[in-house]
Order: sequence, then C-alpha cells, then structure tokens
Amino acid sequence: MSKTRRLGRGVSLVGAGMSRFGMFDDRDSKDLFLEAFEEMRESVDKGLDPNDIDALYVGNFTNDLFVQQSHWGAILTDALGLIPKPATRTEGACASSALAFREGVFAIASGYYDMVLVGGFEEMSKRSTEEVAEGLALAASPYERSAGFTFPGVFGAMATAYFDRYGATREHLMNVTIKSHNNARSNPKAQHQRTIQQIMKSRIERATQKGDPAPTWETEKEFLADPRANPAIAWPMHLFDCSPISDGASCVLLVAEELAASFTDAPIHVRGLGQASGRALHAADDLTSFEATRAAAREAYQMAGVTPADIQLAEVHDCFTIAEIMHMEDLGFFEAGTGYKAVEEGLTKIDGSKPINSSGGLKCKGHPVGATGTAQMIEIWHQLRQTAQERQIPNQDLHLGMTQSIGGTGGTCAVTILERR
Repeated sequence: MSKTRRLGRGVSLVGAGMSRFGMFDDRDSKDLFLEAFEEMRESVDKGLDPNDIDALYVGNFTNDLFVQQSHWGAILTDALGLIPKPATRTEGACASSALAFREGVFAIASGYYDMVLVGGFEEMSKRSTEEVAEGLALAASPYERSAGFTFPGVFGAMATAYFDRYGATREHLMNVTIKSHNNARSNPKAQHQRTIQQIMKSRIERATQKGDPAPTWETEKEFLADPRANPAIAWPMHLFDCSPISDGASCVLLVAEELAASFTDAPIHVRGLGQASGRALHAADDLTSFEATRAAAREAYQMAGVTPADIQLAEVHDCFTIAEIMHMEDLGFFEAGTGYKAVEEGLTKIDGSKPINSSGGLKCKGHPVGATGTAQMIEIWHQLRQTAQERQIPNQDLHLGMTQSIGGTGGTCAVTILERR
C-alpha cells in the first residue's frame, strides 16, 4: 500500500540564477557557478546576505573524469566565500541537481536548516565528442556498457520500439525539434538560439556566397530530412534530435516557507516531490516507457494532491526528441502512443494547452548534465512569476508547474511540482 508523503515544514524558492549554457574555452566550473550565484543573489527581491545560507547542496556527474577534479562541494563553498558552511554533492547522472534540490528541501523541511543553496554544474567542452560520449555512458548499466551502448544508441532503440508500436515516424520527431528551437530563440541563456528556419537560411546563404550550388530546401522538414544537413547519429536519432555538449551552472535559494516573505512578495513553493529508480534498459519490460518516471510522478502527484490535468506547464528531460514524447506520456499528460500527435497538433507549444519545455529544453537550452535539474526549475520559476519575457506562456493564471529529470537509461528519476499561490 503506497503512502502519501508530506513535508514536515513548507519550503519556498525565493531566488534563482543560471549561467549562459554553451561551450566555453575560457571559463571553468567555478566561473560558471559564480555567475549563476550572482544572478540568483540579484533575483532575491528584498536582498540576501550570503552568510545567512546554512548549507549547500550541489549536483555534478562527470567533472571527476572530464576535468580531473573531485570534491566540488568544498571547492565551490570556498569560491563563494562561504567557508565553513557544510556542502554536499549529489550524483544521479543527468538528474544530479534534481537530487540536490530534493535533499535541500528535506534539510529545511526537517527543521534542521532555514536556508540552503541548491544548484548544479558541469564542464564538458574540454573533451572530445568521443570522450564525452564515453563519459556519459558511465551512467548506463555495466551490461549496456559492455554491449557498446552509448546514449544515442539507447534512445535510438527506444525510438525504434516506439515507432513500431505506435506508428510514429521521424517526421514526428522533427516537430519536437522545430518547437524546441522556436522556444530557445527567446531564451537569452540558451546554447542554441536560432530557429531551424534561421539555420536553414544561413546555410543556403553561405553556399551562395561560396559559389557552391545552393541547397533547395523549402521547408524546415526538408532541411531536417536531408542527411547532409542532419546526419544520422544512431537511427532514427539524427544530429538535430540530440542535446548538445554543454558547460553551465544553475542554482536556487530555498528557505522555510514562513520566512519567504522576508525575501520576496512572490515566492514559489514546493508542492510535490517524487523520486524513483528503474531497471536498466536491457531488463525493462517496455522500451517505450520509463518505469522510474511513472513511479516518481505518482509520488509527486500524491504529495501535491493534484492530477496531471492540473499541471499547467512542464520542463521534461528531452535529452533526445523521443524522450520528450515518452516523458509526456509517462507523466500522464497524454495517453501512451499519443504524445507525438499532441506535439503535431501544437498542444505543447508555448501557446498550447500544455506547454512543454518553454525554455527550449535540453535539446536547445543545452544540457550541462549536473546543472540541468535546477535549470529546469528556474524556467518554471520564471514562468510562474511571469518574468519569462518573450517566451512567457500567455496565461495570467499560471500557478502549477512541473519538472522531470532522468538519469542514465532510466535508472533514476526525480519529479518536482512547484506552485505560485
């Protein structure tokens, strides 16, 4: 019998900040996290004395390998000038900072702390594409790794299974790509800020300027269907189906709910949390669904006392285009096998009935894996507070949003429901 869980004390977000996501030769993890921290500090409407922070919880996955440095909790605490405050690093592959957020919430809900800094970061661009692929594959199961599976292959297998069962095609994945690029165009922190239409036109212009035969694409889908422009990575995953290699950092400030009014008149409250584990891909019952997402969502919905229909917007873990479709279904927004139709019909656009990944998602905002979980929450923070500017969802009554972060081949999932009252 499942137990409905409750926090012993309310927890609120009163500040949020993130660095620009991208590939940076001249900046490291400390630079990026300090940038995120300064933006978070400036976002606290009534001011913040950093010395009042009781503890830090930070998520990171691969810096040990990619930059040959561990012990990042202490390193960042020192960089922020917060010694001797305690710091804890969490690791859950691509869900690392979502787990840090969960631990920070529990620390305040327990009554032990009143204010904590939660965030995540990753520095991936200093390694080759091959090295990054091998490093990220450490999150797969030992069996999957021995079989040579990297993540494009994992999600390519899932997409193939989904296509076979539900009749979706590559063209349906293109709809996700086009939407993501359109949303990211208005996100100043996004790694890829050009629409597919803009990318297509720039390539035509470049060919003309060089005196080469100009490509004859007339539509975005013609461009995405051309293997010269959009080569296969692991069929049916092509280049524009994949999230990029990224550096970046993000952080939020959590306080006990009864203290929130001292920091802002517009706090965002934690309404529901869920975390679950799932079997590795080779042992899963179904390649078109993630059991960890379904279980984590169920726990979060029960805690919040809401249903999928109550969620007005969501940031889901679209490391690949097929993942966005599968997660929307697992979260209960759409019936199994219909998520791709919802995207095709425009239901998940910013002005649709269920906006998904208004930030541009991992696909275009970028995916510095340790920073992703809290970066998703920052998008919900802005949308609920009506501060998302050009990409603001046109609904003046936004009050309930969700984030979903997954790690590995579905082994870890964290779901968070945030509320504006």
